[in-house]
This record gives sequence, structure tokens and C-alpha cells, in this order.
Amino acid sequence: MNEDAPGAPVISAFRSVPRTGVIFVTTEATRAGFHPTDPAWCNLGQGQPETSALPGAPARVRDLSVDPNDLEYAPVPGIWELRETIAALYNRLYRRGRPSQYSAENVSVSGGGRAALTRAAASLGPINLGHFLPDYTAYEELLDIFKTFTSIPILLEGEHGYEFSTQNLRREIQGRGLAALLMSNPCNPTGKLVRGDQLESWVRLGRELDCSLLLDEFYSHYIWNEAAGQLSIESAARYVEDVDRDPVVIFDGLTKNWRYPGWRITWTVGPKAVIEAVSSAGSFLDGGGNRPLQRAAIDLLQPDHVIAETNAVHRVFADKRALMLARLENMGVRFDRHPEGTFYAWGNIADLPPPLNDGMTFFRAALQHKVIVVPGEFFDVNPGKRRNGARSRFRSYVRFSFGPPRETLVQALDRLQVMVGL
Repeated sequence: MNEDAPGAPVISAFRSVPRTGVIFVTTEATRAGFHPTDPAWCNLGQGQPETSALPGAPARVRDLSVDPNDLEYAPVPGIWELRETIAALYNRLYRRGRPSQYSAENVSVSGGGRAALTRAAASLGPINLGHFLPDYTAYEELLDIFKTFTSIPILLEGEHGYEFSTQNLRREIQGRGLAALLMSNPCNPTGKLVRGDQLESWVRLGRELDCSLLLDEFYSHYIWNEAAGQLSIESAARYVEDVDRDPVVIFDGLTKNWRYPGWRITWTVGPKAVIEAVSSAGSFLDGGGNRPLQRAAIDLLQPDHVIAETNAVHRVFADKRALMLARLENMGVRFDRHPEGTFYAWGNIADLPPPLNDGMTFFRAALQHKVIVVPGEFFDVNPGKRRNGARSRFRSYVRFSFGPPRETLVQALDRLQVMVGL
């Protein structure tokens, strides 16, 4: 047994595995007295939406009846009925009138978003895989643990609003020999959304250059600035020509867009050959998801339910978004761009009085006021720590979540205002 720090025993066979940003801040908050059920705490670091009933939304599931047949293992790719339902929903929402339609064989169900992404990563060959900075914190270990591919970071600039043109994407794919690109869309944490004509051009480019687009669409129902009366959703599935030939792989699930994070029901949608590969990976990585909850999820994926839930989420969360942005800007927090998607505000705190202009210092000071946020440096995805010694470009950023209920946001923002001296 070795020790890398006093009181921190390490077994020599095991490496030290870092925590993702949300887990780190939650662990530190717990040391400061935080408990998820303690109303004295305001968790603006959480990566989940409020899960209670919303005005106009379908009733929340409170109990389940389990079929005795569902006490057996589920097939690794998921039960057939759920896979059919997911495919039908994508066809209904995004592919009406198109000759190429998704089927159950284009869908694999898994037990959580990380499980879906891990299956995909384990299925990649010896390629160059591009990823953007900043992006989802859990990508860091995911992109490092599998040694078959090489991860290539692509830097986005806040002063340009994190914009990245199709021409720039072509240059990166061709110049760096990228065979795949992983991104969250809308982006966690910035809220930047690639949509409409631009998203269509990215799909077209992936098809032309045979570069697989691995698109994390877990926030695809949290879309802001939509036209009145338009359903607030977006997906690359809308722009795929041939569901079995276009190299577009989509990840989504009940965790964010349906507000059932505890169910751990997620899915991968893509070409049949990809689905076969990720399902095979699932057979040795995780063995498949929860069968009774997969059965229960079928009702949640009916079009009328999805539309009602999405509209209710948009009404409630748009109000919380406006509240958070206005209050934080009044405190001196700047935004490179207002979020076009997700339920996060990616704030630049560089103009706050020192030492609160540093994300980690801001986080620790907020704990003293029983408020949890996530320092921006966690989103500087750095697989294998290849940029050792480099100061993160995002040290002056903080991710604030407007996922909690409105009353929690008001209380947290009041406390932060006191903390910054206003």
C-alpha cells in the first residue's frame, strides 16, 4: 500500500480516478454539511432538472406495475417494444415524409447517458476523434480510458460566442484527419446550439468526408428563442438522408428532456451497423438496462406526452433562465452569449472583485453561503492531462444551473448577491 497524501491510502494496483465536475463539487459540499434533502442548501451545480409536477405537464409517474416476465434480464440493446417506440418518435418528430425511416434496429437502449457514451467509445477504432473546448466534464475520462483512438481538442473562443463555422469544421476534419467528432448539442456548459441550416450543413459534411458525428442531444428539448407556437426541440435526425449510411449517432434519454434522471433510461440512435457494435460493447461493459423501467418508459414516449411535457418545460424554464441571467448580470457576471439551449448559464466572473474572480475561489466562497456552483475549469476537457502545467482558459468561468425550482434560484441568487458585496 502506498499513500499519495496523509490519510489517503492507495492500493498499488489501482490508479487514482478523478471525479467529474458535478461529483467533485457535490463531494466538497457534503464535507461542508450539504445534504440533498436539506432545504437550507441551494444546489446550482446540479446536472438535473427539477423533477416535480409542472403546470400543464403530464402527471408524474409515482408507481409501477411490474410484469413477472420483466423480472428477467433485458436484452442488451433494450426491449424491442421500447426500441420501436423510440424509432417511431424520431420519425414522427424529425422525419415525416422522408423515404429513409428509423426502425428498432437503429436504436440501442442503455442504463444512463454515460453508459451510452461509453459503449460508443469502446466501439471506436484507431482513429482521431475531435472534441470541443469547453464541453461536458465527463468526456475527459471517457476520452482517455479507451486507448484505441486519439482525442484531438478543438478550441472555441468566448469572444466569438463559441461560434464554429462549417468551413472551420471542414478544415479541422481534413487537416487533423478526424474520423469522428464528439459534441454536446446544445452544449453543456455554454448553451451554444448548432441548429437549422448550420446543423444540416454539418450532417452533410460528415456524410461527404465520412466523419462520424457523435451528438449528445440530452438537452435537445431545452431550446430557447424559438418562434411562438413552435415546439422547442432540435436534432440532427432531422437532416439525415439515409439512416443506415449517414455517419450520425445520437444520444438522448429520459434524464433531462423527460425529467426522469433517476430512471437511468437512455438510448443511442444511428445506423444499424453502429447499433450492432455498441450493443456488443454493452454485452461486456454493462450487460443492459433496467427491464421494468424500459417497459414503463414506452408510455412516456408517446407523441402527445412528449409535446405536452416539452411545452411545459419550456414555459417554466424560460422564466427561470430570464431570472438567472438578469440577476447574475446585475452582479457583474458577464456572458459570452446567452444560452440558446440547456438549463445552464456559463458566466464569466473576471470582473468581480478579487479573489471572487477565480472560479474555484468563487465556488468555495459560495459553499460558505450554502450555494453550490461548478468552477469552469472542469469543462476544459483534457484527456490524459496532456496539457499539464497549462493554466485553464476557463479559470474565470462558473456554470450556474437553473435546473432547480424557481424558489431555490431566488434564494441562491440572493445569497450570491450578498457574497459579492451588492
